[in-house]
Amino acid sequence: MAFGSASGYGNLPNGVWSPVIYSKQVQLAFRKSAICEAITNNDYFGEIANMGDSVKIVKEPEVEVKPYLRGTTVAAQDLIDSDFTLQIDKANYFAFKVDDIEDAHSHVNFQSLASDRAAYRLADQFDKDVLGYLAGYKQTPAAGATGNILEDESADTVNNVINGTKANSAAGGDELLAANKLKKGDFGNITTTSAGDHSIPVAARLPGATALPTATVSPAMIVSRMARLLDQQQVDSSGRWLVIDPVLMEVMRDEDSRLLNADFGGSGLQNGLVLNNFHGFRVYVSSNLPAVGTGAGTSGSANQNTNYGVICAGHDSAVASAEQINKTETYRDPDSFADIVRGMHLYGRKILRPEGLVSAKYNIA
Repeated sequence: MAFGSASGYGNLPNGVWSPVIYSKQVQLAFRKSAICEAITNNDYFGEIANMGDSVKIVKEPEVEVKPYLRGTTVAAQDLIDSDFTLQIDKANYFAFKVDDIEDAHSHVNFQSLASDRAAYRLADQFDKDVLGYLAGYKQTPAAGATGNILEDESADTVNNVINGTKANSAAGGDELLAANKLKKGDFGNITTTSAGDHSIPVAARLPGATALPTATVSPAMIVSRMARLLDQQQVDSSGRWLVIDPVLMEVMRDEDSRLLNADFGGSGLQNGLVLNNFHGFRVYVSSNLPAVGTGAGTSGSANQNTNYGVICAGHDSAVASAEQINKTETYRDPDSFADIVRGMHLYGRKILRPEGLVSAKYNIA
């Protein structure tokens, strides 16, 4: 039988890591693929030390080009020295206890397993926060009974908190350009009477169909429009990425297109990347994107601005992130025979080039 524990003792109840009950095999939780480090500028890693720190980022100066006529006096331009701030304003932590008796009876290194899981949890929350930020949304945790920010989540809301100073004065309260946030009214073929700022009704052209369902657009049409907006902002074609959620991924796979079927018929996810080049984008799939209400998969025309999903695209240089594990430590619990392991993740993120980011809110029609 498992080693006895005092009444009210909550650490590893029922001795579940005792070899009398469980084998050596431990089923690790499936890891969602964190992708933010692959799509953000992380040149500022390691430049932060404390909560509240900031990193000054110098903006590329604008240089004027003027016509020249022979004999004209050349006037040298005074370059404007300007910068903006990446504020280090995010921190998450973990802390867990490893009982000496449970550890001695276990056939696995429980402390190592728990530390690995904690690192994943921190990385996953970082991924969720950054993806929400660059798409213009705040993925706010609810105040649940467990206090676990990854299990007690409320509906995502539009972000209106500026990190430091805006990189572009024309950007809104979410630090993004309004023209780069796609909505239903941006597609002229949709003629329904609902408001143009509602989410885009999306459908697949199924095998055998000659056209899309009425008043809908295909996923490929949205991606093509995203590419056009970046082209018009003169964003480099090399280094572009697109992040979609599993709902839109399913619709893209349903498309009656040999190109799409071939593109998405590979070996599956690897760090979230599913396709190296689609309309000039590296395509990632993530379940950490914002979802308003119940998300895109349950929407339809009646709820076009109540339940919807959000996808985003951009360039590797558009968003900066700076992060580090500020402290990880192990110490003896003074009140029991156990080790306590705790750590904190400190980070910040900043939109550097809002012209290099495009988002779209959509629903499944």
